[in-house]
Amino acid sequence: MGTDRLEAFSDGVLAIVITIMVLELKVPHDTAPAALRPLVPVFLSYVLSFIYIGIYWNNHHHMLHVTERVSGSALWANLHLLFWLSLVPFVTGWMGENHFAALPVALYGVVLFMAAIAYLVLQRRIIASEGPGSRLARATRSDVKGRISPFLYLAAIGAIARFDVLPRLGALRCPTLILAGDRDAAFRAGRFLIDELKASLPVWKKEVFADGSEWRENREEEEPDDGR
Repeated sequence: MGTDRLEAFSDGVLAIVITIMVLELKVPHDTAPAALRPLVPVFLSYVLSFIYIGIYWNNHHHMLHVTERVSGSALWANLHLLFWLSLVPFVTGWMGENHFAALPVALYGVVLFMAAIAYLVLQRRIIASEGPGSRLARATRSDVKGRISPFLYLAAIGAIARFDVLPRLGALRCPTLILAGDRDAAFRAGRFLIDELKASLPVWKKEVFADGSEWRENREEEEPDDGR
């Protein structure tokens, strides 16, 4: 069969995924700017996942553009990919609501890792159906970054417990942007986003004391140096 129905169905699922994610941004019942503060982590997680889903939609479109036909196994492989992408709204909301705590971020990374594996499986099933001389096979023959991206996800998941909040975002950002077809533009956009967040938004950090630890949501203003 052709790719039209497969692409239309996948586009519809991804559109629903994005819609579900944005519904996590609850409208505040106050007009004061402070009412937006609790939405900051949810918004950050939404932006990250929106970029991620956009990269997958872009790559999926380009892959099917060079595909002439899809087999039954490719249909199931596509459903497998959509299954993991459909979990992105859940892990996105959980991560945002808990201020990027280690466990939600780790589970977010697991979902990204499984989606990357599912994408590679779909790619392999299409190549197996069309043969090693197909356009897709030729286009992906030298795609080393696409092959190593799952390993980068695993490395990011393992490193999450050792990093603070924003480095966690950076650890998950790198393998995500590697999946992008226009990688240079994707890396520039991701770097700009993280740098802007560092400069303008509150940073949630864990402070450890002798008698315990606590998460602080807002940066304390540094006291002026009086020369003492």
